[in-house]
Amino acid sequence: MQSHIQGMWWGMAVEAPDPAALARFYSDLIGWPLVHEEPGTSVLATRPDGSNFVVFQQADGYEPPVWPPNDGRQRPMMHFDFQVGDLDEAVAEAQALGAKLADHQPQSHVRVLLDPVGHPFCLVRDDN
Repeated sequence: MQSHIQGMWWGMAVEAPDPAALARFYSDLIGWPLVHEEPGTSVLATRPDGSNFVVFQQADGYEPPVWPPNDGRQRPMMHFDFQVGDLDEAVAEAQALGAKLADHQPQSHVRVLLDPVGHPFCLVRDDN
């Protein structure tokens, strides 16, 4: 891309039937503060330094994705990967916030979980 600027990635949007609730889940999970809300439409979570964000947008008729992908069903279109030090502890913390452990776990150093509305996300053990 010819017109890019250094550090140009700014953020992404995630659809949800209740964007405020999903934003609170991820805010609690990764510690990013919620900095803006438009009731019923979107909520913004941002890194503490304000450099990147995730906006959670209202999605009417939301259909949760399935993991692993299954023909004829809504497939995951994206997912978050979070690096963690203690995989078991991180899974327990995510579950306490409302995540569910996925039945299918393809790698021993990764745990696939589903957020409260069904988006898969991965916790990846930091082996360094």
